[in-house]
Amino acid sequence: MSRSAEASARQSAHAAEAAARQGAPAMEPGASGAVRSAEAASVAAVVQAPDQVNPGSGSAPFDQVIPGAGPAPHAGAGAASRPGERATVRLREDGPDEPPRYAPEWLQLREGADALARAGELLDPLRIRLANLPGRAGGLVVHDLGCGTGSMGRWLAPRLDGAQHWILHDRDPYLLHFAAVASPRSAADGSRVTVESRRGDVARLTPDALAGASLVTASALLDVLTREEIDTLAAACTGAGCPALLTLSVAGRVELTPAHPLDTEIAEAFNAHQRRAGLLGPDAVTAACEAFSERGATVHLHPSPWRLGPDEADLTAQWLRGWVGAAVEERPDLRERADNYLRDRLEACTAGELNVIVHHTDLLALSRPMGGSA
Repeated sequence: MSRSAEASARQSAHAAEAAARQGAPAMEPGASGAVRSAEAASVAAVVQAPDQVNPGSGSAPFDQVIPGAGPAPHAGAGAASRPGERATVRLREDGPDEPPRYAPEWLQLREGADALARAGELLDPLRIRLANLPGRAGGLVVHDLGCGTGSMGRWLAPRLDGAQHWILHDRDPYLLHFAAVASPRSAADGSRVTVESRRGDVARLTPDALAGASLVTASALLDVLTREEIDTLAAACTGAGCPALLTLSVAGRVELTPAHPLDTEIAEAFNAHQRRAGLLGPDAVTAACEAFSERGATVHLHPSPWRLGPDEADLTAQWLRGWVGAAVEERPDLRERADNYLRDRLEACTAGELNVIVHHTDLLALSRPMGGSA
């Protein structure tokens, strides 16, 4: 990789805690946030190449942060496709030169917390549905939307039995490269896992685009979509008869210990920032429940909070910069107080005296299978 991925103008203006989807491999339940697997090391080796931008650990001014997604890397990331990558449907009709959304350094930093947060409780009903899908004998076909560096695959593929073919969708060719390099190679039972990449920012899917799909997955995607886009996603999944596992959507609630008088005001401004330009932000899970349920799917929800303590200080610090930065962008009158707030919070974080719970929700939508019983 010759250049660091650059966050898009849209993400800088609208997205919040990015979802953004990912970077150190899945951890088994109960594992420490500091643990990294061999797969994580391979992602780190690519992300931390000498000519990549290092996000750094110092306090950044608000105009140098991507809200919720760590600091903004340098401009100049190209958008050229790579051999073997297939075009796919874009989320919106953006220009071909729009920069990619997420810095791989941020996705790597958050992956351990994402892996521990995802709701394993949703996997049993998912496994039951997948085991009874028509045509399962040929193996699973999984479409991972907005795959980032591929952490959803690293978390989920080793937790499912049987051969799997993962189709990784992202508009950023650099992130697709990271995802391919560190993709899992075997399922829970040792069956083979294969991957392919399709460049493009996916949401305007149709049932035809998901023909043959066994499962659709995404992390932190719903909260950066509009209601129309969520309706389109639900229509595509239910029309194709495939379940959808959509994890780590922000819930609009944050708990910081010790508390601070400005916590609530910052949180409210951040949530308002997430709802800019018609994006649903914390309202996305409710909208998705309605969209899938109206189309006959059975919907399961489960909390999936980040629980950040002293062992996750680097992630907490980057999240704080993005969280406060988005609040100030939404409410510039907060700037002076927010400057002092952020400084105090970062000092507490460095001293190991800050704990944060960032609430998310995981959603499993079980659509009626096509050509078989539910």
